[in-house]
Amino acid sequence: MTIEAPAFRVIDADTHMTEVHDLWTRRAPAALQDRVPHVEKDNNGIAQWVVGGEVIGRAGGGGVLALDGSKVNARRGLFEFTIDDIHRGAYDPKARLEMMDRVGIWAEVLYPNVIGLGGQAIARAVGDASLRLTLLQIYNDHMAEIQSESGDRLLPMGVLPSWDVAACVKEAERLGALGSRGVNITSDPQDQGAPDLASTDWDPLWEVCSALALPVHFHIGASLTTMTFYGNYPWPSQQQDTALAIGGTLLFIGNARVVVNIITSGMLDRHPELKIVSVESGCGWIPFILEALEFEMYENAPAQMAKLELTPRQYFRRQMYATTWFERTNLPHIIEAVGEDNILFETDFPHPTCLYPDPLAVARENMVGVSETAQRKIMGDNAAKLYRL
Repeated sequence: MTIEAPAFRVIDADTHMTEVHDLWTRRAPAALQDRVPHVEKDNNGIAQWVVGGEVIGRAGGGGVLALDGSKVNARRGLFEFTIDDIHRGAYDPKARLEMMDRVGIWAEVLYPNVIGLGGQAIARAVGDASLRLTLLQIYNDHMAEIQSESGDRLLPMGVLPSWDVAACVKEAERLGALGSRGVNITSDPQDQGAPDLASTDWDPLWEVCSALALPVHFHIGASLTTMTFYGNYPWPSQQQDTALAIGGTLLFIGNARVVVNIITSGMLDRHPELKIVSVESGCGWIPFILEALEFEMYENAPAQMAKLELTPRQYFRRQMYATTWFERTNLPHIIEAVGEDNILFETDFPHPTCLYPDPLAVARENMVGVSETAQRKIMGDNAAKLYRL
């Protein structure tokens, strides 16, 4: 199969856009200039994102692709690169589109960096709920402009104010009006004082997302809870690079927690049109988890299992998606078990483990033995349908 053929548009379902240093200061009203995230250098000359006097993250490049497109290891990219060292496509939409054209990718879905993969860093650092909402809306407006100016080739998933259900509903409606093709929410709003997502209190949000065809995205590491797990996954004596690899591996499988909680919560019965995406999690673990969940529910919660309309596998096939980028071993069987209509392709640009510098060459190698129909769906058609492209 020739992935670059004009009739075949490749869609990358998980990338990240490094926040430019004036994102908030350029947009905030004068009265808020000293209260919004901005960049300061610490005593060692390292640029840091600061809000309310609290450091929320390093103001680096947010990735591992150097200016010349070469790939460095995670420790150097994440802890040494400045925004001047990273590939311009990490933060410059025009450079991103040029890079996409060069490697053969038509559209990309975008997620944040410094505010938290599900917005949790802003929620933790800013006590004033009104200011928190303003900061998220400034971010969402900035990203909506990027989408519009790209001609819907760059598709940011708007971040929801997860500490407040009603605010989430309003922001989802606002994002829909701005042309968003999906929303991004933390897996653990209870970290921020809201009900957990199994609560029917969230039904108004699921209703709006269903009505507006806004799939709900759960990126790995998108909560304070999951990032605490990430820090504790490696044993303390592990070497630093190895610890990063261990943490990354187990974050993938950590999204199994999201999948099984959603399925058993009953929300998919109440909202059969709602679409859920597990982002940057891989998909090889999904058949095992769905089979294990069905076994455990029949063994330990048969009355609750009887109330569910479908089996875990049936729910996943009807309403859920996962992404793949590194998986190669046994991929045809994984696709058969998960469903060729339920898998999206991603590169994770420009983060560690991204497929660059030649993502489609890697994809072709990974998909040896996969039918051309399934390849076409995974590499683009499934995402085109989901995101209304």
